[in-house]
Amino acid sequence: MTPSTTAEQFRVIAEIGGDVAWVVDCATGLPTYISASIEQLLGYGYDDFHRCLADGGADGPLAALCAGLPQRLARLAGGDLSRLRLVRQVDQPHRDGRSVPVEIISSVLMDAAGQPASLVGIVRDLGARREHEAGQRRFASMLNHEFRTPLSTIDGAIQRLEVTGVNADAPTRERYRRISKAVERLIGMLDEYLSPDRIEACDVRRPADRIDPRQLLDEGAQLARAAGRAVTVAPGDLPALLRCEPQGVRLALKVLMDNALQYGPPARPIELSGRRHDGGIELLVRDHGDGVPPEEAEHIFARAYRGCNAGARPGSGLGLYMAKSVIEVHGGTLSLCSVDKEGAIFRIWLPVRDVLGKDVASGERSSDNSSNNYRLALDPKNVRGL
Repeated sequence: MTPSTTAEQFRVIAEIGGDVAWVVDCATGLPTYISASIEQLLGYGYDDFHRCLADGGADGPLAALCAGLPQRLARLAGGDLSRLRLVRQVDQPHRDGRSVPVEIISSVLMDAAGQPASLVGIVRDLGARREHEAGQRRFASMLNHEFRTPLSTIDGAIQRLEVTGVNADAPTRERYRRISKAVERLIGMLDEYLSPDRIEACDVRRPADRIDPRQLLDEGAQLARAAGRAVTVAPGDLPALLRCEPQGVRLALKVLMDNALQYGPPARPIELSGRRHDGGIELLVRDHGDGVPPEEAEHIFARAYRGCNAGARPGSGLGLYMAKSVIEVHGGTLSLCSVDKEGAIFRIWLPVRDVLGKDVASGERSSDNSSNNYRLALDPKNVRGL
């Protein structure tokens, strides 16, 4: 079978499959054929392709498509057959200015004497494939998140039960351990079958799942200093790492700092402190303001509730409600410790587990009441002025 016959059959097969076929003569380095459908795909035709190769393939709108072809033909003519078949993917500019992702596959056809005669190839539109792959990644990410959401709630609850139930009877503690192991097993299945490593390789990165709690206090102090307020920080014996969703805990602490900035007197510093306590850690925010009236203390975390001392201050009464929801998702508590005239003390308590253990949910989580509480809290625009 002669090269010309083979090239003709190649063109027919490629075009039946919907690809753009092209043929370049190895002797001249110029194209002898390109499918008419190249104009539909890229907006350019045979003359543009021919002109680009005649100019060496280095400049012009088809430079990405023709890059390296002259050098490759020169190597083939010199007997270097190491690049008989190549596959490349490029983003080729369309004539109208948009970018078209394409795959270029090319092979060498030899003549009867065993010398390179023609370089044949196809240009394949990758747009549909990339959209399909992106859809698969979105679907896998969605499944990963939706399964991890209830698992995170279960994990937070069982952490709290294990911490607070140290004096429970042996059968109860064994049930706690079985639940914890079941959560670990399910998370392991997510990691294996939804391939988070593969998702990460596709530039979908898993969020951090731990943070230094001392860093949280330092960030809270920075908020106060940025507002021109004095602040003290006493991290105590806080551990170096806390397993949590940093963004959620960070935003809960920001709500408390916003409250302290609004209700604390400018002449008194805001106090930030932390310590290990009761199988977990405490983060305390004290404002030295007028405090919360005792009759309002039980309502302060209710949705849309605003105290009598809110006055004309901006806010919607959602801040403390959402902060509490976020902390409870982590198996912790948010409480008001002081309501006297020396100011309010808000206390975040979070359980501490071995940070080398399992990684719990990545992405958004839901509270026992509604996942919308947590999603709402993670939106920075909803934290301002709450």
